[in-house]
Formats: sequence, structure tokens, C-alpha cells
Amino acid sequence: MALKLIIGNKNYSSWSFRPWIAMKVAGIPFEEEVISLEAADFKARVSKVSGTGKVPALTDANVQLWESLAILEYLAEKYPHARLWPADPAARALARAIAAEMHAGFVPLRRHLPMNMWRPVMPRQITPEVEANVRRIGAIWTDCRTRYGAEGAFLFGGFGAADAMYAPVVSRFHTYAVQVGGAARAYMDAVMALPAWGEWRAAALAEPWVLPEDEVDWPKVVRV
Repeated sequence: MALKLIIGNKNYSSWSFRPWIAMKVAGIPFEEEVISLEAADFKARVSKVSGTGKVPALTDANVQLWESLAILEYLAEKYPHARLWPADPAARALARAIAAEMHAGFVPLRRHLPMNMWRPVMPRQITPEVEANVRRIGAIWTDCRTRYGAEGAFLFGGFGAADAMYAPVVSRFHTYAVQVGGAARAYMDAVMALPAWGEWRAAALAEPWVLPEDEVDWPKVVRV
């Protein structure tokens, strides 16, 4: 039985994006099921797999798994050839640390700049708390690129789990025209140049569902 990934709206669901793009870039085959976050039966359907009733959720035969980072860890163990974590122990430790930091932190950024792939690139005034998040993420990206940039275009050379965890942030920074330094901007460009990025974005732009809480221009819905 093939892996199956249950995800929410591609336009808005940042957590769904993380394991999806990791699997696509790594060439791990899977089936996907998209359930709109506002669907009346969303919780009932997702709870069959996810203990939290939230997406993403992964099934693999008798394995049922939720939480983006846990899914990435499972995939890294099942598909070691995908090299989702760096081979070097020091780099791997750093990659896990920044992935966990992303999983647990940056709440002001998430709330103020929700992922919205169909919104045209337009700046939004940010709060001091969001600015602190932006500075910290820029520092993480710059540090990783400074240490490991010679090995490839991503945080630790090749695209991996840490990049997957920060992919929705790349989308947010791009959508809201957040200013970052040169190394961070080059990293964003590399992520957005991935075919998997283009595939997800094209599907997001074709979706019909609108979630007002993720539309910062509401009641206007501004689409490219």
C-alpha cells in the first residue's frame, strides 16, 4: 500500500506544505487527499488518522501519523536514501534544532502573516514581535548558508527536512514582501525555483475555498 498524505487547502495550510514538499523533492511516492479546512466533516474525516484531528496526517499500511515534524522523522528513517537530515552529526544536530525551533516558535509571524499563495506580493506593516521573528529566521538562514552553502543551494546543501519546515516561511516572506538580507533572499529564490514549489502553487491558485481568517485584506480577497 502506498503512503497517503492527508492535507488541507494548499493555499493556506502551511503545516501540510512541509511534508508534502519534502516528499516531492525527495522523490518519495505517495497519494494525497486534500480536505478543505472549513469542510463540515473535516474533523470527522481527519480524526480517523490524526490523533489531533488536524492536518497533515500520514498513513503507511498500519502506521498512522500526524504532526509535520514527526512525519518528516518517520520518512527520514523509512527512506534513508532521501537524506532528509544531513549526514554530518554536527550539521544534523543543527538541522534538528532549527526545525524544532520552527515547529514550536514564531507564533507572532504565523498569526500576522498567514500563508496565502494567491495573494499578490504586497507589503503588510509588521509589529515589533513579528520583526523579531523575521530577524531570527534571517539569522538562521544566513548562518546555515554561511556554514554549508558550498554544498548546495539550501540550508545544509541539498534540500532536506529543515528546508521543508521553513518552506511556508519562504512563502510568507515572499507574499508580504518581507525584507531580508542577501543570503536569505538567495535561499528563498532557490526554494521557490523548485518544481515542487511550482506544482503546489499552481494547485493552490486553482482552489475555490476562501478562509476569511487567513485573508489579511478581508473583506477583500485579492488574488493574482
